[in-house]
Amino acid sequence: MPQPKNSKWFLDYLTPEEGHIHGIKKTLYSKQTAFQHMEIMETGSYGRCLVLDQKMQSSEVDEFIYHEILVHPAMILHPDPKDVYIVGGGEGATLREVLRHKSVKHCLMCDIDEEVVMSSKEHLPEYHAGAFDDPRTELKFTDARRDLEETDKKYNVIIIDISEPVEEGPAYLLYTKEFYEMIYERLDEYGTIALQAGTTALGKLLNLTAVHKTLEKVFPHVVSMPAVIPSFGLPWGFALASKKNDPRTLTAAAVDKAIKERVTGELNYYDGECHLHSMTLPKHIRKAIAEQNLIIEDNAPIFTYN
Repeated sequence: MPQPKNSKWFLDYLTPEEGHIHGIKKTLYSKQTAFQHMEIMETGSYGRCLVLDQKMQSSEVDEFIYHEILVHPAMILHPDPKDVYIVGGGEGATLREVLRHKSVKHCLMCDIDEEVVMSSKEHLPEYHAGAFDDPRTELKFTDARRDLEETDKKYNVIIIDISEPVEEGPAYLLYTKEFYEMIYERLDEYGTIALQAGTTALGKLLNLTAVHKTLEKVFPHVVSMPAVIPSFGLPWGFALASKKNDPRTLTAAAVDKAIKERVTGELNYYDGECHLHSMTLPKHIRKAIAEQNLIIEDNAPIFTYN
């Protein structure tokens, strides 16, 4: 067994009994913002990583998996996405993927933590790839829920790229039925919504199953999509919901055709075959969703371990 070269380590706690250890080459940035503790680390296995409140958010090596499965199924499902709203998305990679769609005329990214965005812009250029300076981009630094409450504008796609709901964090009221109902009203007739929904690991399915059931109370078409994000240390899940089009009806050929015609550059993770795979879940996860009765509400939120 080779001896570790690193003398510094970051332990990403996955649960109170489990963690994923990353060797740190150096810490590029560390600061307590008004909302959370932010770190940008250079790790041995995954390159530059964004860590918020001691939880891995994304890594240079595998962020393409997370951001492609979060963004492109929702964008492809909509027939003509011109106006997109991103909730969160601090490092700018979600924005980058949205702007790869030729149809997009305007993308509003609303993140409550300006320091995360500005620090990512400086230290994580590989993530945003200049997306913050794209003329189609509009940035807001405020509570996205309040921002959406105060507008009657309709969007084609809304992408929610936020951390998991922890009790003292800024995100837990962005997982509730009331929030999803408001989003439904802010979407056009073909509107779609996508979000990360937490781990799909055995014994840790509460967040994903509750999010799925809550979305079903609001949207007619809901799917949960599995993905493996190696830097997270656990298998992960994403949710996709639509007002009109069912993503399970898309063929691999239709997805590949849409990507070729509508997306600039080459995707590294998502394509037609990946779409079909993403529309299916293992039996034990399907069973857990079917048996879940919890609906997340403002007065009854859920919290994951931080």
